[in-house]
Amino acid sequence: MKSNGYFKLTSWAVDNKIPVYMFSIAIVILGIIAYINLPKEQFPDIVIPTIIVQTVYPGTSPSDVENLITKPIEKQLKAVTGIKRVRSQSLPDVSVITVEFTTDVEPSVAKQRVSDAVDKSKNFLPDDLDRDPVIQEVDFSEFPIMFVNISGKIEPRKLNTYAEDIQDAIESLKEITRVDIIGAPEREFQVDLDLFKMQAATITFSDVQNAISRENVNISAGEILNNGTRRNLRILSQFKDVEDINNIIVKSGRGSILYLRDIASVRDDIKEQQSFARLNGEPVITLSVIKRSGQNLIDAAEKIYKITDDFSQNKLPKDVKITITGDRSIPTKVNLDDLINSVIIGFILVVLVLMFFMGVRDSVFVGLAVPISSFLTFLLMPSLGFSFNLVVTFTFLLALGIIVDDAIVVIENTHRLYTKEGMEIRKATKYAATEVIKPVIAGTLTTVAPFFPLLFFPGIAGKFMFYLPVIMILTLLASLFVAFVINPVLAADFMHRDPNKPINPKRVHIVSGIMILFAILFHLMSLPMIGNLLIILVVLGYFNQYILTPILIKGFQEKVLPWFMELYKSTLRFFLKGKMPYLAVAGMFIIFIISIVIFAMFPPKVVFFPQSEPNFVYVYIKLPIGTDAKVTDSVTKIIEGKVQNILGKNNPIVKSIISNVGIAAGDPSNPDRTITPHKGKITVAFVEYAKRGGKSTQFYLDEIRNKIKNFPGAEILVSMENNGPPVGKPINIEISGDDIKTLQSLERQLRQAIKDARIEGIEKLNSDLVENKPEILIEIDRIKANSEGISSGQVGFALRTAIFGTEATKFRDDKDEYPVQIRIDNNYRNNLDAILNMPITFRDMNTNQFKQIPISAFTKVSFINTFESINRKNQKRTITLSSNVIGGFNANQINKEISSVLNSINIPLGYSIKLTGEQEDQQEASGFLSLAFLISIILILLILVTQFNSTVKPLIILTQVVLSTIGVFIGFVIFKQTFSIVVTGIGVVALAGIVVKNGIILIDFIEELRKKGGRIKDNIINGGAIRFNPVALTAASTSLGLIPLAIGFNINFETFLSHFNPNIFLGGDSVAFWAPLAWAIIYGLTFSTFLTLVVVPCLYFIQYAFSVKYTRWRNLRQHRLRLNNNYSNGN
Repeated sequence: MKSNGYFKLTSWAVDNKIPVYMFSIAIVILGIIAYINLPKEQFPDIVIPTIIVQTVYPGTSPSDVENLITKPIEKQLKAVTGIKRVRSQSLPDVSVITVEFTTDVEPSVAKQRVSDAVDKSKNFLPDDLDRDPVIQEVDFSEFPIMFVNISGKIEPRKLNTYAEDIQDAIESLKEITRVDIIGAPEREFQVDLDLFKMQAATITFSDVQNAISRENVNISAGEILNNGTRRNLRILSQFKDVEDINNIIVKSGRGSILYLRDIASVRDDIKEQQSFARLNGEPVITLSVIKRSGQNLIDAAEKIYKITDDFSQNKLPKDVKITITGDRSIPTKVNLDDLINSVIIGFILVVLVLMFFMGVRDSVFVGLAVPISSFLTFLLMPSLGFSFNLVVTFTFLLALGIIVDDAIVVIENTHRLYTKEGMEIRKATKYAATEVIKPVIAGTLTTVAPFFPLLFFPGIAGKFMFYLPVIMILTLLASLFVAFVINPVLAADFMHRDPNKPINPKRVHIVSGIMILFAILFHLMSLPMIGNLLIILVVLGYFNQYILTPILIKGFQEKVLPWFMELYKSTLRFFLKGKMPYLAVAGMFIIFIISIVIFAMFPPKVVFFPQSEPNFVYVYIKLPIGTDAKVTDSVTKIIEGKVQNILGKNNPIVKSIISNVGIAAGDPSNPDRTITPHKGKITVAFVEYAKRGGKSTQFYLDEIRNKIKNFPGAEILVSMENNGPPVGKPINIEISGDDIKTLQSLERQLRQAIKDARIEGIEKLNSDLVENKPEILIEIDRIKANSEGISSGQVGFALRTAIFGTEATKFRDDKDEYPVQIRIDNNYRNNLDAILNMPITFRDMNTNQFKQIPISAFTKVSFINTFESINRKNQKRTITLSSNVIGGFNANQINKEISSVLNSINIPLGYSIKLTGEQEDQQEASGFLSLAFLISIILILLILVTQFNSTVKPLIILTQVVLSTIGVFIGFVIFKQTFSIVVTGIGVVALAGIVVKNGIILIDFIEELRKKGGRIKDNIINGGAIRFNPVALTAASTSLGLIPLAIGFNINFETFLSHFNPNIFLGGDSVAFWAPLAWAIIYGLTFSTFLTLVVVPCLYFIQYAFSVKYTRWRNLRQHRLRLNNNYSNGN
């Protein structure tokens, strides 16, 4: 790709600058539009192909469901390819099987495979199944984005009407999948039958149900021809009020006639409440808003706020209040703004460093690589289906210092040829690009290489981090284009021989005056941000004119930088003398071994994903199975009061306290699929990090955990929200086998062994096997029942209608329809004797007479406790013990101690005890990252071998990759920072590519100097001196670009530009999550800079010395062979 000795693409760009400028402007405009239209999310939408098979089989116990439903379906699923794990729950009346596939299987394919397997199992399922198994795809992106709470001192059903109106308005948004109502009273027409009056009148439940359903009709009878017009004939006889239902005539089988009001009370009422919701102690109706996958979270939130504002101002009474809580758009905007501000700060620091080395003008050329490369990437993101989330934002921050590397090399080389060697500027730009094209492309490819294996990161962690390698690869390739097309054009037009020459003061004054006039104009137009930005630019212009360039930059370039250069040259001369190269290299390897030993002896805290300070604290309350929702609610109120006392009244960092009972009260990592009246949840929401005034929310989490953990009669679990993708519990122990009693025995042994070992840091080991569910078992004597002509189905229908109720019809009004429910009066409903003495009324077909036989005549009653559910994993019964980790303790250390305990337990053949959950995911991730590091080394080696056509020089460069980890090991140990398996691991893998680039450029220049002749030491020293600036610049720019995030330094540029209030603070959620990666690169890159500038030259000299000695030995050997041959021939 060279033309006339120049790199063709650069040569064309310099000769055709107008198309390049137009193309650049188009990139900027279209990139901004693409960014605005990108969906904004806090975390990436994660697609884990997971399918649920749900089968309802009424009247069966968990063990029957397991044997009749779960096992036959699991047997067929066993043959399906691509399955990672199969979990099942056999509950009373229902089987729920969760099939998780590996992440490389498309959800639609996964669903089809499961459907095929379920179809095969139908031959082995019970014949009396009412419905086929239901197969559903799980969408992990369907999580509540906010809760809209409606409260007011008005009639509950009226409040519910307003809630439903708001629900309909929100569900009409394209961004919203659905809105769930929690704590709302549900309207119901209740027909409560008097058991004794029914018995006296010989009326059955079926008589009542048929009478009600036949009087509430809307039937089309067809069309009739009337005076030449066809008219539809419709019979409309629907209930208008309760009196219509009361006045229904009911006929018994014996022919007796009476009104429904004579045997029942009919009420327009609400269903028995099984869920409760409160906000800050006040009852509310809560709308849980679920966003559609791939839609813009921030746009959705803004539209919802407009809807609620409209209702508050125009449609609701003054005493009805709407409060929005749990708004995920707020932390999303805060975290995105923090990261974007970090990008801006990092960009300013990078450009500032470049200014001191290259001057203001040249540093601007280089700095433009950042926005243009980013805009190019924005243009490609929509086609990939990417959203703009925290992972994407951080990737741009990580790329910030790397993007400018290529531009630094090209511009710095152009500047050297133009100013020091006197080339004409157009020729200098073309020749400079041609001279460095090979090492720059090789360097970029080696930087990209470590990110390539990350594209295949398996599991949930890989799905979460997938955005990082894709965006990094696209951005780096874009920066390569910018460096060889756009930067040379800018340099050809604007580069000066003396970059520090001051601008004409008169010109500065004129431009500044114009900018001030525009600033005033923008302020008058109520656009203060633009006006203030212009004022800041004027101030910076004068600062550059009179202080920055003539004093600071000129002083640095003329005094400090030459001093550094001479110091570096003298350092290289010292290390290249005698045996010093060998001692330097040997010393580095000794330090490498020592760093590993130190890391092993004083290991930092190791976690799977980093955790920040809690934004939410969740208190999960679990009472014995069968506890009524009202009792659970009363217990939740007591605990809620204790939580309020711990937090204190009017605590400025507490945003809200929300309580839920029955619905949305379970752990989201293991969601309940039915109403759970025995469960409650309290959610404490804190204000954003910047508004906490330095107060720790972890303190409140620990206080709540310590002070309410031993509440009598209730299981209490206190936790915080997860950062990163959903993973299992930090402590998760699975006991698997076939026999439940053996599993329970192993569970007791394990609990006792853990207790005896006194392992600290475990909050509470909770088991998912609950065997205290109270149950009344009614066994029917079939012989007695059948002799009377009564079937088991008749008994079951009568009991279910009496207690649970049966829907007879629907009452319809202008807005909705409501069930008309028949059952026995509440006076009898909770009276077991009355229920058992309830007669089965029927006509004896032999005698044609009506009979009434009490249920107790052919049934036997027993009180038992049964399992709440039987859980299985991969076709084996499983008991899972799980717990959170108390603050200040490390999950990995606790799991290590538990592993030691497992060795002391005698596990029978066919049974197993394994640590799973987060620990299992962590092992998978760490195994892959180790493999990814090895693959990246191989890819880098292949690129280097191609570049240098040598194996020795690539090994020299790769040595610095291995040795750069010295900085990572020692840095994390000295500063006692948290080491994240995933986040820090990716940082170490990424470091490999970043480190290599400088080594490539350094050795390439030394090779070029060697071709021109001269002593090897002089070539090494001069090559190092020439490449000192770009090596130091790339290291400094990459490190400084990450510093704001690493230390959590934040400036709010929006408030700074609008009100000159920078709102500076340290810390934040983004810092806690991404700092381990940032510090890994900063530590490794800082140390590798020394390796590149000193150790790599030493290694190069050693290989040269060996090659010279080898060449001499080979030549001497060949000379001796020739002499021997000549001697032999002469003889």
